[in-house]
Amino acid sequence: MSAVEIFAELPRLTDDERSAGRRRLLELEEQKDRQFLHASAATMFLEMDQKETENGSRQTR
Repeated sequence: MSAVEIFAELPRLTDDERSAGRRRLLELEEQKDRQFLHASAATMFLEMDQKETENGSRQTR
């Protein structure tokens, strides 16, 4: 089903169905946000580990 078809069906939905749709859209947004934050944190921790390794190498010289 295309987005155009979905949007065309929205006026025909009951209040409960539209509420369920809003909840699902929010869940999808939250999931996307969590994935982004997880990836960002993983990158940040990797960079921190690399800097710690570099600093450790410098201190042992």
